[in-house]
Amino acid sequence: MTDLGRDGLIDGEDGCARCFWQGNLPDYQAYHDDEWARPVADDRRLFEKIVLEGFQSGLSWLTILRKRENFRAAFAGFDFEKVARFTEADVERLVLDTGIVRHRRKIESAVNNARRCCELVAAEGSLAAFIWRYEPPASDRPENPDWETLRTMTETDQSRAMAKELRRRGWSFVGPTTLYAFMQSVGLVNDHVAGCVVRDAVSAERAAFVRPTA
Repeated sequence: MTDLGRDGLIDGEDGCARCFWQGNLPDYQAYHDDEWARPVADDRRLFEKIVLEGFQSGLSWLTILRKRENFRAAFAGFDFEKVARFTEADVERLVLDTGIVRHRRKIESAVNNARRCCELVAAEGSLAAFIWRYEPPASDRPENPDWETLRTMTETDQSRAMAKELRRRGWSFVGPTTLYAFMQSVGLVNDHVAGCVVRDAVSAERAAFVRPTA
């Protein structure tokens, strides 16, 4: 049995408390424990997360997570240089791919964003260096990361600034709420609820992480 009595936490079969949203589903729990909020510096992984967060809009993240391998196959492993060369024929192929979310505008956005990503990397050195400029300072983070506080944080000054700059550069499906979810997932912030079994480990990993600069 699980205990839903504590704010934002749920007890798992192992007796450990975790953020409630993973629901003790094995695949979602693994994502929560091993991936979510852990810092990412790899450009391909960052591009994947931005694209998938765009596809997630209006859907549950679990839906996207369970289709992720299909997305990777469809989008050349999220190698943005390869995706940037996709043609209209590729778009038509993807619209018919039942393994992914068949939303034409989002598919077209992914191809567009791959092209814009190539431009950004040429200008900035790496996608990671650009993304990590938007890490919030400690002074902007809540002193008490309880559920009542974290649930109100759906966008921030930093996610709004990143969205504005990416849109200026021609990216799409990169609103401030989408980008805050992206920031949470790739470790720019640690939004594991206070008392979550992995929060301290994620904090330690973030403390040891070398921020990319180029």
